[in-house]
Amino acid sequence: MNLPSKLLEDAVDQMASLPGIGRKTALRLVLRLLKRDVDHVRNWAESFTKLREGIKECSRCYSLSDSDICSVCSDQSRDSSTICIVEDIRDILALEATGQYRGLYHVLGGIISPMEGIGPQDLNVEELLQRLRNPQNPVAEVILALSTTMEGDTTAFYLFRKLQHFDVNVSAIARGVAIGDELQYADEVTLGRSIAQRQPYESTLPRS
Repeated sequence: MNLPSKLLEDAVDQMASLPGIGRKTALRLVLRLLKRDVDHVRNWAESFTKLREGIKECSRCYSLSDSDICSVCSDQSRDSSTICIVEDIRDILALEATGQYRGLYHVLGGIISPMEGIGPQDLNVEELLQRLRNPQNPVAEVILALSTTMEGDTTAFYLFRKLQHFDVNVSAIARGVAIGDELQYADEVTLGRSIAQRQPYESTLPRS
């Protein structure tokens, strides 16, 4: 696709660098932006610059936040004795939308995937174990709320083995979420029931 403008081509290249956006879609989006006034486009661009420069990881749960401690971790009404382990912030948003969970979270930042070269050392696993070792914030239950994919199950089992060294109950969301589904795509009712009807993790393991 030969474009008549170098400026246009550079903008399309940047837009097409986003996952899931091909060059035709990128061109359509850039042309739509050109129809907006300059101030709108400037504000649009500045919002992403501010996002990249200002976004932080919560120092407790590793979710995304504007401050060192996210709004969930700083909420004194939350049950600090329960930690729900998720892959990323999209899963937190999905679980929060159900209104069924009032504990805290821990964001792994991914799941174990040998095909993609992601191992336990690439995730916030040690940070989770440090939270469990903290006597000032005792944890009674850890909920494994990971996608029901092969990678999600592998990660859950790895964490279960690690958590056996701690005096905590380990549970997993009920299998209302279809096998192979990403957690973030489950509807609110199904996801809400899955968290409310969670089971001890050992009972979810296949029997030999």
